[in-house]
Amino acid sequence: MKDLFSIEGKIALVTGGSRGIGEMIAAGFLANGAKVYISSRKAEVCDATAERLANEYGGECISIPADLSNLEGIGALAKELSAKENSLDILVNNAGASWGEPIEEYSELGWDKVMDTNVKGIFFLTQQLLPLLRESGKSDNPSRVINIGSIDGIKTGTFDAFSYGPSKAAVHHLTRVLAARLIKDQIIVNAIAPGPFPTWMLSTGVGGGGDTDIDWSAVGQSNPSGRVGDAEDIAGLAIFLSSRAGAYTVGQTIACDGGAVASS
Repeated sequence: MKDLFSIEGKIALVTGGSRGIGEMIAAGFLANGAKVYISSRKAEVCDATAERLANEYGGECISIPADLSNLEGIGALAKELSAKENSLDILVNNAGASWGEPIEEYSELGWDKVMDTNVKGIFFLTQQLLPLLRESGKSDNPSRVINIGSIDGIKTGTFDAFSYGPSKAAVHHLTRVLAARLIKDQIIVNAIAPGPFPTWMLSTGVGGGGDTDIDWSAVGQSNPSGRVGDAEDIAGLAIFLSSRAGAYTVGQTIACDGGAVASS
């Protein structure tokens, strides 16, 4: 029982790990003894975040930059990780995109960018990392895939991001489909649907221009809990799903939102 939530010594990949929710999860994993790879599209930012997290939390944090909206980038990430590791214990599919435009002007470019990154990217990266996940998965200690959805995939979103909510609803259902298939391979798949967190993406929606160092109190006051989420909230749930404590939780989408969905 005392090691129920331990992830010490596990190997994890967190996509979109250079900032926001991905960075929060990567930090939580490192602080609890995991070896963490992070990936994001911008190489310099990804490298800098990996170095900073390793210095702050100790352990190993390795950067593998990649564009996960296309098969070329997905294949490059899978190939590089496979050259470094023989197995993978935890895959966090967090890389995501959004696109906001009035409905009359909503573009095919915006639609495709969001769907390619948020849905196609998750499926094909998971597919290409199956050999590493299968190598890690044991009957008493399955490997884990955690897909990051959104409460906008459960309830109607606030912003004019017409492809974002549907893409996240697709992530939630894809999670169930993958879970049903991969549990036979000792791979557990679940999803987290975050509510408001102090991220670059939400900052652009609430007028912060992408700056996360803003006063989030107004956003927090609109949430039933009276605050936005923090790193401990999202990392704690990811650690639960990655540990022995979550080994019988399969195919679920868990809202981490301070009560936003329950109150909607």
